[in-house]
Amino acid sequence: MMRTWDGGWGWGAWLMMTVMMVAFWGAVGWVVVTLIRHGGPPPTESRDGASPDPLRILDQRYARGEIDDDEYRRRRDTLLGT
Repeated sequence: MMRTWDGGWGWGAWLMMTVMMVAFWGAVGWVVVTLIRHGGPPPTESRDGASPDPLRILDQRYARGEIDDDEYRRRRDTLLGT
């Protein structure tokens, strides 16, 4: 009886191992790229380098329910200078 060096595995097993290795390293690469793109803290400045618009922040706080109607109107008037 003669033994083979590959342990009796055919070419299909070697092909499947190759496919699984490529899939594994592809998944690792995808996780690394995702963490790099979305892992940092949120930006505090807009894309043009200016600080965020105070009225926009006020509108967002009002929409989230963090401030009531009276406080919203008072702060908006203060920001607009009226």
